[in-house]
Amino acid sequence: MIEAEARDWIESRFGSERTALLARFAERIVVETAHQNLIAASTVDHIWDRHLLDSAQLVPLTDKASTGDWIDIGSGAGFPGIVAAILTDRRVLLVEPRARRATLLTEMAQTLGLSNVVVHQAKIEKLAADRPAAIISARAVAKLSTLFAIGHRHSDSDTIWVLPKGRSAAEEVAEAGTEWSGSFHVEHSVTDPTSSIVVARGVRRA
Repeated sequence: MIEAEARDWIESRFGSERTALLARFAERIVVETAHQNLIAASTVDHIWDRHLLDSAQLVPLTDKASTGDWIDIGSGAGFPGIVAAILTDRRVLLVEPRARRATLLTEMAQTLGLSNVVVHQAKIEKLAADRPAAIISARAVAKLSTLFAIGHRHSDSDTIWVLPKGRSAAEEVAEAGTEWSGSFHVEHSVTDPTSSIVVARGVRRA
C-alpha cells in the first residue's frame, strides 16, 4: 500500500481532523528519529503505511470493547498508543520503562493536545492494577505467552487484547495455548498480507 492510500484508509474511517493530528505526530516522529532511534530509517518514507496505518487498523478491532482504559505496553515511540489516543476518545495509558522515551511521549501528548493520554515510566509489571483495562495492546514487545504473563493483572474476562504479531501469530497462539486459555482470533494485517494481529479475549491461565 502506498502512502496516499494508507492516509486515505485512515481518513475515510476517522475523519480529516484526526488524520491531520496524526500527520503532526508523524512529522514529530520523523524529526526525533534523527536524534534517537524511534523508527527504522528505512521506514521513514513509509511512515503512514508501516507505522500509522499499522497502528490505526487495531482500533476497529476494539469496537466491541467495554468502557474503560486502553493500556499500551512498551509504547516506545507511541505506536500504537499515541495513534489510538488520536483516533479514539478513550483514555490511553502509555507504559514505557525508558526515561527518554517516556519524556518524549509526554511532550508529544502535550503538544498534540491529547488530554486522554497518561504516561507511566515503568515496566507493566510495576504498574498498579487499579482496575481492569478495556483494551490492552503491545507492538513488537514480546511473545504472546510473555505478554499475557506480564499484563494479565490488568485484564478481566471482557478485556480485548490487540497484538500485532507479524508472521509468527499462529505459532505464538499455539505456544501460548499451553499456558493460557481464552478466545483467540487471528486477523490479517491490512498493511502486509503475510502479517497478522492476534485478537484475544477472556485470557486466563489454563
